[in-house]
Amino acid sequence: MKCLDRITLDPAVMGGKPCIRGMRVTVGMIVGMIASGHDRAQVLALYPYLEAEDIAQALSYAAWRAAEVETAIGCA
Repeated sequence: MKCLDRITLDPAVMGGKPCIRGMRVTVGMIVGMIASGHDRAQVLALYPYLEAEDIAQALSYAAWRAAEVETAIGCA
Protein backbone atom coordinates (compact mmCIF):
# COMPACT_ATOMS: atom_id res chain seq x y z
CA MET A 1 0.00 0.00 0.00
CA LYS A 2 1.24 3.47 -0.79
CA CYS A 3 2.07 6.01 1.89
CA LEU A 4 -1.00 7.74 3.29
CA ASP A 5 0.79 10.75 4.74
CA ARG A 6 -2.15 13.10 4.17
CA ILE A 7 -4.54 11.11 6.38
CA THR A 8 -4.45 12.24 9.99
CA LEU A 9 -6.15 10.95 13.10
CA ASP A 10 -6.36 13.39 16.00
CA PRO A 11 -8.85 13.06 18.86
CA ALA A 12 -9.09 16.88 18.96
CA VAL A 13 -10.17 17.12 15.29
CA MET A 14 -13.57 15.77 14.24
CA GLY A 15 -13.62 13.38 17.19
CA GLY A 16 -10.63 11.42 15.91
CA LYS A 17 -12.15 10.52 12.56
CA PRO A 18 -9.65 10.17 9.72
CA CYS A 19 -9.17 13.62 8.21
CA ILE A 20 -7.21 15.26 5.44
CA ARG A 21 -4.01 16.97 6.60
CA GLY A 22 -5.41 17.84 10.02
CA MET A 23 -8.30 19.83 8.53
CA ARG A 24 -11.93 19.36 9.41
CA VAL A 25 -12.49 17.45 6.17
CA THR A 26 -13.05 13.76 6.81
CA VAL A 27 -12.23 10.83 4.60
CA GLY A 28 -15.89 9.84 4.92
CA MET A 29 -17.04 13.16 3.53
CA ILE A 30 -14.83 12.83 0.46
CA VAL A 31 -15.75 9.21 -0.14
CA GLY A 32 -19.43 10.06 0.32
CA MET A 33 -19.24 12.82 -2.26
CA ILE A 34 -17.56 10.54 -4.80
CA ALA A 35 -20.10 7.79 -4.06
CA SER A 36 -23.01 10.18 -4.57
CA GLY A 37 -21.84 11.09 -8.05
CA HIS A 38 -19.49 14.04 -7.66
CA ASP A 39 -16.31 13.70 -9.67
CA ARG A 40 -12.90 14.71 -8.35
CA ALA A 41 -12.97 18.04 -10.16
CA GLN A 42 -16.27 18.94 -8.50
CA VAL A 43 -14.92 18.06 -5.06
CA LEU A 44 -11.86 20.22 -5.69
CA ALA A 45 -14.04 23.09 -6.90
CA LEU A 46 -16.23 22.90 -3.78
CA TYR A 47 -13.23 22.64 -1.47
CA PRO A 48 -10.43 24.68 -3.10
CA TYR A 49 -8.06 24.04 -0.18
CA LEU A 50 -7.99 20.32 -1.08
CA GLU A 51 -5.57 18.87 -3.60
CA ALA A 52 -6.00 15.97 -6.01
CA GLU A 53 -3.68 13.79 -3.90
CA ASP A 54 -5.94 14.38 -0.86
CA ILE A 55 -8.82 12.74 -2.73
CA ALA A 56 -6.64 9.90 -3.99
CA GLN A 57 -5.40 9.14 -0.49
CA ALA A 58 -8.90 9.37 1.01
CA LEU A 59 -10.11 6.76 -1.47
CA SER A 60 -7.05 4.56 -0.84
CA TYR A 61 -7.58 4.79 2.91
CA ALA A 62 -11.25 3.88 2.60
CA ALA A 63 -10.42 0.91 0.37
CA TRP A 64 -7.76 -0.27 2.83
CA ARG A 65 -10.19 -0.02 5.76
CA ALA A 66 -12.90 -1.85 3.84
CA ALA A 67 -10.67 -4.70 2.71
CA GLU A 68 -11.65 -8.02 4.15
CA VAL A 69 -8.87 -10.13 5.53
CA GLU A 70 -9.56 -13.72 6.40
CA THR A 71 -7.69 -15.19 9.34
CA ALA A 72 -7.83 -18.67 10.69
CA ILE A 73 -9.26 -18.94 14.16
CA GLY A 74 -8.35 -22.13 15.84
CA CYS A 75 -8.17 -23.72 19.25
CA ALA A 76 -4.94 -25.18 20.41
